[in-house]
Amino acid sequence: MLIERIYDEDLAQASYFIGCQRTGEALVVDPRRDIAVYRDLAAKNGMRITAVTETHIHADYLSGTRELAAGTGATMHVSGEGGEDWQYEFDAERLHDGDELRIGNIVVQAVHTPGHTPEHLSFLVTDGAFADAPGYMLTGDFVFSGDLGRPDLLDEAAGGVDTRFLGAQQMFASLKEKFLTLPDHVQVFPGHGAGSACGKALGTIPSTTVGYERLYSWWGPYLAADDEAGFVEELLEGQPDAPFYFGRMKNQNRRGPAVMGERAPLPQLDAQQVARLLAADEATFVDTRSAAEVHAGTVTGALNIPTGGSVATYAAWAVNPETDARPLVLLAADQEAAQNFWDHLVRVGIDRVAGYVTSTADLPRSIPQLVRPEDVESFDMAVLLDVRAASEHAAGHVPGSVQLHGGRVLWNLDRLPQTGTIVTYCQSGLRSSVVASTLRHAGYDVTELDGSYAGWAAHRDTVAAAAR
Repeated sequence: MLIERIYDEDLAQASYFIGCQRTGEALVVDPRRDIAVYRDLAAKNGMRITAVTETHIHADYLSGTRELAAGTGATMHVSGEGGEDWQYEFDAERLHDGDELRIGNIVVQAVHTPGHTPEHLSFLVTDGAFADAPGYMLTGDFVFSGDLGRPDLLDEAAGGVDTRFLGAQQMFASLKEKFLTLPDHVQVFPGHGAGSACGKALGTIPSTTVGYERLYSWWGPYLAADDEAGFVEELLEGQPDAPFYFGRMKNQNRRGPAVMGERAPLPQLDAQQVARLLAADEATFVDTRSAAEVHAGTVTGALNIPTGGSVATYAAWAVNPETDARPLVLLAADQEAAQNFWDHLVRVGIDRVAGYVTSTADLPRSIPQLVRPEDVESFDMAVLLDVRAASEHAAGHVPGSVQLHGGRVLWNLDRLPQTGTIVTYCQSGLRSSVVASTLRHAGYDVTELDGSYAGWAAHRDTVAAAAR
C-alpha cells in the first residue's frame, strides 16, 4: 500500500493519495482543484486514479473532487450523511457510515464523524496485504494533531444560527463512540495543519495516533471524565475569526465547483493592451510583490497579493468572483511564476486570469499613502482600522482603533465610513497592504500605518523610555 500526503502550505490543507501497489488502483481524498500533482503521482507509481472522495463539504478551499474525476474518469464518492439539509447537490456515489471502498487489497471504510459539520466522514484504512484490521484513519477536519475541528464555522461564515452548540455535542459523541473505540496504534492523518482557520491550536506534526491524542490532547481529560459540558465550553472558547469567503466555498462545494478542464498557459500581455483594459475598468491588476516594494510605487488601483505562503488566502480576502467578474492581470517574473500563482488562485475559486506582465513600466502608477507612527494620533482620519484577528487586537492595539479581520472587510463595507480617510494596520504591514489595496480598489481613501502595530509599539516604547 502507498499513502502519500500532499500538503498545501498556503491553506495548510492536506489531501491524500492511497494506492494499491498490486493492482495499480488509487484513491484520492480531499483533492484541490489544480490536479496535476495527483496525476503526476499516479504516473510516477504506475497507478491509475479510479476513485476520488472527500471528508465533508469544505469551507476553506474549493474542492477538486469534480475536477479530478473529470480529468481521470475516477468515480466520485461523497457523504450521504447529515440529514436532508446537508446533502451534496451534484451527482456522485453516496457514502454512509460503514460503507466500504475497495482499492485492490485496500479497504477504505467510511465512518460518520459529525461535529465540525453534520455530514463529516472519516476514513478507516486497512492494508489487506498485511492486516485484517484498520491501521490508519484519515480524519479530515475531525481530529487534528493536538486539536479538533471547530464546530462554529457554519455560524461564523455559512449563515447558520446557533449550530455551534449542537456541533460541539456531536463532536464529543464522535470522539467517544467512534474515535476512542479504536486501538491506540491506529495512525491518524488529519486534513489540516498549523495555520488553518479550521481549528484554534493545530499542531505542525503531519500525523498522530489515537493513543497519543487520547493521552495528551487538551480534550482527552474531558472524555475520560465524560464531561460533555466542560468539553463544549472549552472547544467553543477562543476560536479564531473565520474569513467570510468561507461561506462562498461552502456553498460552491455543496453545489459542485465548476470543472475547468485543461487550462491553457497564461499569455504574456502587452503593456498598452493592459493599460486599455485598466482604463476601461475591464480588468484588475494584481501586484504580486512585497508590501515594501508596493509602497515605493505600484499600478494605480492594483490589488497587492504578495507571492509567498498565503496567496490563496489573501486573494480570497481581496477578490470575490461572485460579485466581480473582471479578469485579473498578474505581475510575474515569467510564465511559470504566473502559472504557479494561478494554481493558488483556483484553489479558492478565482479562475478568471487574463494573463501576466513582467513589469509595471508604461502602466499608470501611484504611491500608496503612509502615516508615521508618531503622526497617527493627530492624523485626520475617519477610522483607524485594525485588520488583525480579534485575539491580536485584544492582546494590544493602537488606541482608538476598530478591529475588523482582513478576511471580513470586503463583506462588511457598510461598516466603514463612505467619506474621509481610512487608516489601516496589522502586525507587520503585510495584511494591511492587502486590505488597503482592496479598499482603494473599491474606491476608498486609504492610508496605511507605516510599520503597522509593530512600528507603532516600537515608537511607543522609545517615547516611554525617553520619558523615564
